[in-house]
Amino acid sequence: MNRRKLLQLLSKGAAAGAFVKLSGGLAQGGEKFSEKAFEPMRFLGAELREYGERSEFEKGVVRYISPNLRTRHSGANFTPLDKLDGVITPSSLHFERHHGGVPTIDPAEHRLVIHGMVERPLIFTLADLKRLPSVTRTLFIECAGNGQNGYRNPPDMTLTATRSRGLVSNSSWTGVPLAILLKEAGVKEGARWLIPEGADAAAYTRSLPLEKAMEDVLVAYAQNGEALRPEQGYPLRLVVPGWEGSIMVKWLRRIQVTDMPVMAKDETSEYTDTMADGKVHAFTWIMEPQSIITYPSGLQQIQRGFHEIRGLAWSGHGRIVRVEISLDGGATWRRASLEPSPDPLSVVRFKLGWVWDGKETIIMSRAWDEKGNTQPTQEEFFARWARNNRYHYNAIQAWRIGADGKVVNGDKTLSASLAPRRLGAVGMGGCGGES
Repeated sequence: MNRRKLLQLLSKGAAAGAFVKLSGGLAQGGEKFSEKAFEPMRFLGAELREYGERSEFEKGVVRYISPNLRTRHSGANFTPLDKLDGVITPSSLHFERHHGGVPTIDPAEHRLVIHGMVERPLIFTLADLKRLPSVTRTLFIECAGNGQNGYRNPPDMTLTATRSRGLVSNSSWTGVPLAILLKEAGVKEGARWLIPEGADAAAYTRSLPLEKAMEDVLVAYAQNGEALRPEQGYPLRLVVPGWEGSIMVKWLRRIQVTDMPVMAKDETSEYTDTMADGKVHAFTWIMEPQSIITYPSGLQQIQRGFHEIRGLAWSGHGRIVRVEISLDGGATWRRASLEPSPDPLSVVRFKLGWVWDGKETIIMSRAWDEKGNTQPTQEEFFARWARNNRYHYNAIQAWRIGADGKVVNGDKTLSASLAPRRLGAVGMGGCGGES
C-alpha cells in the first residue's frame, strides 16, 4: 500500500464509502455521538496545575513488572513499547533495573569524586557540574538481558512486544562529557580503565575503558528536559552511548582511574556471555542491531483491512539505515519507511502500510545499521551463542496473525532435543527474567 494506491481507492465513488471498504469497517458511517460525549463542554475543566498529570484514561499504560521476581529491590520492569508512540520514552515509563533498590539522595549533599591515577583528585557538587559545558543527546539505553525470552524452549506463546524487547528506552540526556572532568583531573600515563561506583545499597560497580570514556560518555543530570528520576539515577548517572545498560552506573558517587579492570561481581558472575563453542566472553558491551514490530504484535487483535505496521529499531554500532518487513514468514521482504532519528545511537521508528486479507500469516522485521550489521534468524543466532546464555539476544522476532485476527508469538520452537529451562531461576542476574 502506498499513497497513490490509497488515493486511487478513495477516488472510486464516495470517499467515505471507499474508506470503509478499504479499512474493513474502520470508519462506520451513521454512528451517532452519545450524550456523554458532550459532557466536557457543559462544565469548567480542571484548574491550572503546578506539575502536569496524564489523563485518567491513560493510567493503564504502565511498566510491566514480572510476577516472578523474588524481590522488587533487585530486578527489572519493562517499558510498554506496544502502548507508546514516537521515539522518546516518557521518563516515568523508562525501564528500570536495580540491584539494591532506589536510594533517596539529597542533591545538596551528593558529591562526585574522581581519584586514583590522576594528577589532581577532584570532588564535584551538582552545582559544580552544572557550571561546566553541557551537551544534550538522544540515546537509547538497553539492558543486556533484553530479549532473553528468545532463549525459551518452547517459545512463550503469551509473549508481547513489551516483554519481548521492553528493556530498552530512548531519552534526551543532558550532562557533562566525562572527558572534560578527566582532563581537569589530569589522567596519569599508564591509566587504561575507570571504576565508577553508585551510591545505592549494592554500591554497584563496573569497569569502563578509558578510551570509551574520553570518546562520548556523559555524566548526566537531566532526562527529557528535567532532572533525572530517582529510579534513573538522580542526581547523577553515567550514559555510555551504544553499550549495554549494566555499565551505565546510576547514583554515580565516585570514579577511580586505574590501569586494570576491577573484575566486579557484575562483570564476572553476571553480564558475561556463553558462546556456542563453550567459550565465555567478558566485556561484550556493544548492543547489536535490534528491531521489534509493536503493532500488530503479541496478544493484540486486528481486523481485516488497512493497517500501518509500526515498530522500533536501534543499534549500538551506529545509525539505523534500513528496516525491512516480511508479511509472509520471511519468504519476501519490503522496505519500511524510517522517521529521522535525532542521534546516530537513538531509537528509530519504522512503518509500512498494509492491507490484511484475513488469511493467517507471519510478520517480522529486520534492521541494518550504518556499519552493515543486521539481525540474524534464530537459527543463525544460536550457531554463535549458547542456548543457555541469557544476554545480547537480537534474533528476528516474528508475530503470527491467525485468521481470527489474534496475534501471538511466531518464533519457531527450538530443537526438541534441548531440555526446557526456566529463565526465572537465573534471570535476577540479568534484567528481570521471567519463568
